[in-house]
Amino acid sequence: MNIRRSAALVAATVAIGAMGAQAATADDAASASPSPKTALPSGLYGKGDPTFDGVWRQSLALVAQDTVGVKPAQKAVDWLAGQQCENGGFAAFRAEPTKPCDTKTKIDSNATAAAVQALAAVGGRDGEVAKGVDRLKKSQNADGGWGYSLGMDSDANSTSVAIGALVAAGEKPSEVKSGKGKTGADALASLALPCAKGKDGGALAYQPDKKGRLAANADATAAGVLGALGAGFAPGKGTAPDTYTCEDGKSAEAVAHNGAVYLQNQLDTHLYLKSQLAGSTDQPDYGNTADAVTAVAAAEGVKATKDSYTWLEKNAKGWAAQTGPAAYAELIFAAHATGNDPRDFGGTDLVSALNKTGPEPASTKSSASDSDEKKDDGGGGTNWWIIGVMFIAAVGAGFLFSGRKKQQP
Repeated sequence: MNIRRSAALVAATVAIGAMGAQAATADDAASASPSPKTALPSGLYGKGDPTFDGVWRQSLALVAQDTVGVKPAQKAVDWLAGQQCENGGFAAFRAEPTKPCDTKTKIDSNATAAAVQALAAVGGRDGEVAKGVDRLKKSQNADGGWGYSLGMDSDANSTSVAIGALVAAGEKPSEVKSGKGKTGADALASLALPCAKGKDGGALAYQPDKKGRLAANADATAAGVLGALGAGFAPGKGTAPDTYTCEDGKSAEAVAHNGAVYLQNQLDTHLYLKSQLAGSTDQPDYGNTADAVTAVAAAEGVKATKDSYTWLEKNAKGWAAQTGPAAYAELIFAAHATGNDPRDFGGTDLVSALNKTGPEPASTKSSASDSDEKKDDGGGGTNWWIIGVMFIAAVGAGFLFSGRKKQQP
């Protein structure tokens, strides 16, 4: 998940000539983004420039609210639905949603899949959900996966968030096949490193490099675990396995288990995952850590996540306050997957904090009892992953980076 978008890095890598190097989380990028050039829509969550992440952060916010029993403001839902193009797809953000989409409108699978998950979660938007799913099906690659946009190679993050959208819409991902008969699970399995790779065994790569080699990527692995589980942004907690070792296999179950084992081993080292931003030696990546905790809990149960979740409670609140709705959503998903109360995150009410970043919800809950019932059923119907992509403003220039760390160990 950094539940974060996978390939807006496409634009970033063109801008900085560093293909494959992702340097900031989606949420970090949002916090560093310049002030919006135009007035923000009243229904939008977050105060940062929405150019590259408006639909993404709105979708995460709505899914997170639904997960904890909050009914969002109608204008928040209307704004998201209004971003959809007639062909069913969503761009990262359309400043003029009343203007028809055309060939210059940059539709992407991440925004589309995230919006489908959100609109399915809030309900009453069956038409928009169906159109979004149709768009995703038409965008599926021959290998069964999805790229950031039509014609781009499949990546683990885009594939996983698309699978989450299919599940949220009531589809069976195993029945959504490419012309060559491949599914999203097949694409994820092709990106999984074998157990023989030692410390990298079980991890997923974001994409193969130009020579077809796979490099372990923690963010892609977190997304891939949820995709392999057939879950979305807000999975329920899983059941502890008999063993926490990597086991050979290419089934969806094996991909999820092995990916979670890899992530667990990474978390065991420092309790958190490290940022790959240049000059950030040994700096924590809060969003990617939250995503890893969510993925491990969903696949392997909460035992292996307790220490890292406690670390997040102690250290991630300032990051979330600075970066806004997507960050709060990621922490809410981590709390949900681990069976913790998001209204008491080390003394911080994540739900209230999220609600304050946008229009006042139509209704709220005073406790997490309703969401606890959802957690106990073990389901992940309102669904993460990934990630995803966003942007970061550098000195004198706003560079767009993917929230998904292609090179992250």
